[in-house]
Amino acid sequence: MKIGVCSNVRGDLPWREALEYFASKGIQCVEVGVGGYPGKDHCDADVLLNDEAAYAEWKKALDDTGITVSGFSCHSNPVHPNKEFAAESDKAMRDAVLMAEKYGIHNIECFSGCPGDFEGAKYPNWVTCPWPNDFGEILDYQWNEVLIPYWKNFVKFAKEHGVTQIGLEMHPGFCVYNTQTLLKLREAVGPEIGCNFDPSHIIWQGMDPVTVIRALKDAIFHVHAKDTRIDENNTRLNGVLDTKSYADEINRSWIFRSCGYGNDRLYWNDIISNLRMVGYDKVMCIEHEDSLMSLDEGLDKAVACMKDTVIKDEKLTNARWI
Repeated sequence: MKIGVCSNVRGDLPWREALEYFASKGIQCVEVGVGGYPGKDHCDADVLLNDEAAYAEWKKALDDTGITVSGFSCHSNPVHPNKEFAAESDKAMRDAVLMAEKYGIHNIECFSGCPGDFEGAKYPNWVTCPWPNDFGEILDYQWNEVLIPYWKNFVKFAKEHGVTQIGLEMHPGFCVYNTQTLLKLREAVGPEIGCNFDPSHIIWQGMDPVTVIRALKDAIFHVHAKDTRIDENNTRLNGVLDTKSYADEINRSWIFRSCGYGNDRLYWNDIISNLRMVGYDKVMCIEHEDSLMSLDEGLDKAVACMKDTVIKDEKLTNARWI
């Protein structure tokens, strides 16, 4: 298992400088943003897919630093009711597929998206309860008329270009946000739909990462290493659904933390051990969003935690008791 990072954490640096910075910390691979919310600071697909000299220079920076790409990310909302925004999101996702094809990997990472509540809606509508009955009607429209048809079409395009693993991050605010909704879309669309497993969103919703890992098994295509700390006092007062600013840390029910600052090393050891037990042995890709730490210190803390917890060697297969 390798240690990776979402490269947009150093989107302020040119591509080669960012890779050199990551390599100096012992990071082995990067998830590269191709558009959407992560931006495209390190991967302008309009250039790299059409200018072979530019792509060769981009690829050489990877080769020179010994870093590889673990996936191309395009986290956005391709089913947004704003047609212009949806089209931009869809383009970023298709660019990610084409970049994966060009680079030679078979996976991308993204969100499922969330439609509005009817064809003429202005904003997405994330439904979180079954009653009043209007919500059930909204879900029926979102899933059967928008979400499933979109993803069937997108998977067809992805497969035509060699991408067979589309890792959806289970993120509140989007239709796929927990185990059940991930598996529901996978069943409706096909095994190309899987998970970009991010424990931080699992934790604050009250799910147990290990339980989810064992349920998803080979549907886990990529993993983010990001932690969450639950504030028990604030949660007892207001619950976990929290719309306060991420900068208002002392009053929030939970905040994102660097790995090891939300939960202890044993917690992360269990996550990594269970990932290996279900057959995932690729990368722990650090996503730094700890608002209590600087960029550099937060990344250092997360890397140190991952260096202590990732299992690097092959499984023991020749012991006499196996």
